[in-house]
Amino acid sequence: MTGTSLNSMLLASADPDRLRSWYVAALEPQESTEMDQYRVLRFDAFNLMIDSRADVGDKNPEPGRVILNFEVPDARAAVTRVDELGGAWLAEIEDRDGSLFATAIDPDGNYVQIIQLSEEHRAAMTQK
Repeated sequence: MTGTSLNSMLLASADPDRLRSWYVAALEPQESTEMDQYRVLRFDAFNLMIDSRADVGDKNPEPGRVILNFEVPDARAAVTRVDELGGAWLAEIEDRDGSLFATAIDPDGNYVQIIQLSEEHRAAMTQK
């Protein structure tokens, strides 16, 4: 290993099975498995680990503190899946100079940003 990397996040929930089901249906991870008590969703090289904790309530009281950003191949399709789940929106889908952004609210009240970057924005991010 040559440096520090971020490869996972623990998302605590009072109802981890419900939360996992929502993320699987809405965002279609490459893999959904269980490891011990954890529900592990793999999105490329990043693992979202969902578990229960006694010190969290049913809803996140400060959802803006951490926003989960998911880059998707088709933002409109992801928005449709969230709508079909009865999902709520903090910000509906909008076009920002060719890139698409929307911010959903998951069943625990966390903010989940759906992003589809344009080729132009993707190229600009890789330039130094």
